[in-house]
Amino acid sequence: MSIYWTLFIGIMILSCLVQFNLNLKFKRYSKIPTSNGMTGADVARKMLSENGIHDVTVLSTTGMLTDHYNPQNKTVNLSEGVYNSNSIMAAAVAAHECGHALQHAYGYAPLKMRSALVPVVSFASQWVMWVLLAGMLLINSFPQLMLAGIILFAMTTLFSFITLPVEINASKRALVWLDNSGITNYETHEPARKALRAAAYTYVVAALGSLATLLYYIMIFVGRRD
Repeated sequence: MSIYWTLFIGIMILSCLVQFNLNLKFKRYSKIPTSNGMTGADVARKMLSENGIHDVTVLSTTGMLTDHYNPQNKTVNLSEGVYNSNSIMAAAVAAHECGHALQHAYGYAPLKMRSALVPVVSFASQWVMWVLLAGMLLINSFPQLMLAGIILFAMTTLFSFITLPVEINASKRALVWLDNSGITNYETHEPARKALRAAAYTYVVAALGSLATLLYYIMIFVGRRD
């Protein structure tokens, strides 16, 4: 167990550092304007249009770092700080979310796999903690319940790891388009790349944290009679 707690604490510290780095990058690159003055909303609409996608709507949403693409209603949702900002950070984030729209339009396999898992993960997320808690209380008399909880949690962990190539690919699409469209240049390409990389690290840490927690529950289950 001591190995697990060392790993868990290490991931917690890493998560805090990654989040701090993301916030730092967001503030720093939010001060660098795009050369043509385009806002995040402008960038999103231009990227969608130039890639022949005309059935996706760009919307403004409340909150900070709440940007996301919704494949259900085909909307690119940009936080207010991205939607209205003409910074290189806003352009990078907007292009990244449009990268997901491109994945959806072109049938990118990992995105299709992640979308297929959404109903399962939604169910698992709703019940997994209750099942695991009950499983740990009844682990010696009814170990099958703990095993069911582990299976549910494994689905959320799998979802976290499938998310990684989806996010990385969306960032790659964003950077290529930003360069080709002239929105970034030799001065602003690197800030855009670093901003997207900092955001990607949050998904890596989340996946590792989920894996570490899954291993912890497995260790409890395997050692239940020790």
